[in-house]
Amino acid sequence: MTDPLPNPAPCDMRCPIARTLDIIGERWTILILRDLVVGGARKFQDFERSLIGISPNTLSTRLKRLEDAGIVERRFYEQHPPRAEYVLTEKGNDLRQVLRALLDWGKHHTQYRTTAG
Repeated sequence: MTDPLPNPAPCDMRCPIARTLDIIGERWTILILRDLVVGGARKFQDFERSLIGISPNTLSTRLKRLEDAGIVERRFYEQHPPRAEYVLTEKGNDLRQVLRALLDWGKHHTQYRTTAG
């Protein structure tokens, strides 16, 4: 009996789109970026208010991933207790056109549906 083949990679990381989605392709991550593009610097609590349903752990993980990728910078604005806000870096600002394209596509091809009770 032969050894099973190793699991294939979920996508070909030679592809620039795959690499980009690996960093920003999750729903909450895109919405964090939206908030930063639309409103500028944001505190953790600002994201919690805006992103209804996100857990603090998920928010923290997504912000850390964006920070590690150089897309978001955490700036401290108070010493005691330490308080931080998040801002887009130059690299993050380059995503504005991507978010604009998603906004435009959504306006043209999706429709908001309310649930009647």
